[in-house]
Amino acid sequence: MAAFLGTPAPRRLRLGMVGGGQGAFIGNVHRMASRLDGHFDFVAGALSSTPEKALASGQELGLAPERIYADFNTMAAQEAAREDGIEVVSIVTPNHMHFAPAEAFLRHGIHVICDKPMVTSLSEARRLSETVRQSGCVFVLTHNYSAYPMVRQARDMVLNGELGTVRVVQVEYPQGWLADSAERSGTKQAVWRTDPAQAGAGGAIGDIGTHAFHLAGFVTGLEVDSLAADLTRFVDGRVLDDNAHVMLRYKGGARGMIWCSQVAVGGENGLRLRVVCEEGSLDWEQENPNHLSLARKGEQTQRITRGGAMAGAAATAMTRLPAGHPEGYLEAFSGLYTEAATLIRAKQNGQSAPPGNLAPGVEDGVEGVAFIEACVRSAKQNSGWTRLER
Repeated sequence: MAAFLGTPAPRRLRLGMVGGGQGAFIGNVHRMASRLDGHFDFVAGALSSTPEKALASGQELGLAPERIYADFNTMAAQEAAREDGIEVVSIVTPNHMHFAPAEAFLRHGIHVICDKPMVTSLSEARRLSETVRQSGCVFVLTHNYSAYPMVRQARDMVLNGELGTVRVVQVEYPQGWLADSAERSGTKQAVWRTDPAQAGAGGAIGDIGTHAFHLAGFVTGLEVDSLAADLTRFVDGRVLDDNAHVMLRYKGGARGMIWCSQVAVGGENGLRLRVVCEEGSLDWEQENPNHLSLARKGEQTQRITRGGAMAGAAATAMTRLPAGHPEGYLEAFSGLYTEAATLIRAKQNGQSAPPGNLAPGVEDGVEGVAFIEACVRSAKQNSGWTRLER
């Protein structure tokens, strides 16, 4: 990223991974993201709950045989005992297998990068938050959309008061890949995401709704007081929600709305954020991520371009290429990995977190799980207004 251009490359951090073996989409994304900015070496893994698959996956990825593990507990203990053991682990399993590995590695003094949602219950989230505090380790939650340059630009403008007080926040996230019962055909990604034993209490609201919720709070800095959620299961036989409408009341008076759906036929990955303030509005779309629309009272709408003259320091810090060369999903993921590396090195050197490092942490994870649980409670009460219990 721009912050590292022209500076000597620091020693790469030794990275391990739990989950992400053969056939896993997100594991490969994490590995690519960790390599992009050159801050990590992937050296060890417990890549599957099936020992044979864990071995085959590790061999495919070129891991040393003695560092391919059949289970995460053995990996945590043995890596912690090695002089060249891993310094950080990425947890990229289904949701129900986030808590136990995270806790095990933290207790061995190993930093953690974890996919979202952090865990499957608020009680686990609170326990994990306390474990992070006791361990003194870095914990980063990969809400990767927060690392897009134009999202950082939007956040900077809103929090600096350039557009006045926030009035309305709206996030939509339509996907269509679960419009039919893909879980019945054995599609791996569908099977676990529609199973409450693996995904937790939320379906679409947990999988993509948490991204929408985090993005709204990240850009505006607002804290939700209460919400009203309508969770729907449109596909026959499905146990968890596949569509959600959520109204939000923020502390201070702002209002919000989230629509997330995995049955929106034609939807691919249509995450969109609108922030309406008293003096202007911002509009950003993940499928066209290099531009941010800015409308001010009495002025023509402007387009801020990633890498362009109107982009500020917060956006530039997350930018690698000149304007006109698209950056997107993998680069944003890598931005979080780079921020994680910066936090870990600061911790290793006894230094404070660098200014401007905005990587989501364990408290963001607690907030996300509180959001899921509040949505589920509200839906059971005929979409009644429900407070978040953090």
